[in-house]
Amino acid sequence: MSDSPSFVPARGQDDPPWDPKEGRTAKKRFRKLLPWLGLAAIVALIAIGMKGKPVEVETGAVTRSALTVRVSEEGKTRIRNRYVVAAPAAGKMRRVALKAGDEVRAGETVITAIEPVVSPLLDPRAKAQAEAVVATRDAARQQAAESLEVARASLKLAIADRDRVRSVQMPGSVSKSDRDRVESEASVKAAQLRAAEFTLQVAEYELAQARTALERPKPDAAGNLAEVKSPVSGRVLKVMQESETIVTPGTQILEIGDPADLEIEAEILSRDAVAIHEGDLVDIEQWGGAQPLRGRVRRVEPAGFTKISALGVEEQRVIVLSDLVDPPKEAARLGDRFRVEVRVAVWHGEDIPVVPSGALFREGNAWKTFAFRGGKAAKVTLEVGHTDGRLTEVTSGLVPGDEVLLHPPDTVKDGTEVKKRQE
Repeated sequence: MSDSPSFVPARGQDDPPWDPKEGRTAKKRFRKLLPWLGLAAIVALIAIGMKGKPVEVETGAVTRSALTVRVSEEGKTRIRNRYVVAAPAAGKMRRVALKAGDEVRAGETVITAIEPVVSPLLDPRAKAQAEAVVATRDAARQQAAESLEVARASLKLAIADRDRVRSVQMPGSVSKSDRDRVESEASVKAAQLRAAEFTLQVAEYELAQARTALERPKPDAAGNLAEVKSPVSGRVLKVMQESETIVTPGTQILEIGDPADLEIEAEILSRDAVAIHEGDLVDIEQWGGAQPLRGRVRRVEPAGFTKISALGVEEQRVIVLSDLVDPPKEAARLGDRFRVEVRVAVWHGEDIPVVPSGALFREGNAWKTFAFRGGKAAKVTLEVGHTDGRLTEVTSGLVPGDEVLLHPPDTVKDGTEVKKRQE
């Protein structure tokens, strides 16, 4: 065995390919490239995500159509002529048997009857005063009776003197003045007797009146009833006073009207009422039937009034009255103060270029819309005219056949790629 060091040959071209050192070098290079490959993949994904997809939108078309502008407001029905029946006199009113909806006939249907009231009760002090008045009246009657007896005696004496003078026929025995005085005295005594009789009658009436104040006589209802009859034909709308009670003149008893004679009352904002004229057509909806009722404006009242809205805002409103035109049989179910929806036609046009109102929006003082052109949204400025809330008249900026975006989202801008939403 030699002590010389061993010889290790250098690796050259003849080394085999499966040498383990070569494999370790390739793996090392791949590990260095791996982070860069991941970064490149992330950049590619970001670029793809930032490219964006077309926005799905709904579209509508500009067309030519008839357009009617209407003023819509909540309204209510009301009977044209209403009559309030009131008590004609004071007294005790009997119970009203009629109910709301009952039919009445003019001059025939008895609504109620009013009878005299019973005398009120007297407290001790008032009773003592009334008894004192009775005693005073009784004493006055006795005094009048005594005065009547005196008058009778005086008249009897005067008649006797007159008769004695008349019986003397001898000329010159009684002067002419004495005869005139006796005749006059007899006439005066006769007048005084008649006056005493009248004074006694007055005293007796006053005594009877004073005694009546102490009594509580029952009213004679048979001869003192005041019947209250219906002034018109129709139906009872409302009973204000049903129970038996003491009434005064003018006390409201019930209300009568004809439910078939209806009109429509709507409280329209004053700025909208300016455009309404008598004779305008009216559609009456949400009354309970399938088809709207037809009507016509009869009157726009000249005076407005202030009304507080549900939001607490003061509004000036005007009452607009409309008449029904050829109402169907189903409309007979409508009654007084029923809620309806009133739509008054204030403008109408035929063959008008219109665009859906949902495609329009304001930008400053101008109306604009997005037109669908070549798969992109193009912002267009246009001028509009009348509108009914669903369609709007186009005066310039678009022509019939153009497509517009309906209710575009905020992501849509001028030039944004869009596509039609599939139904």
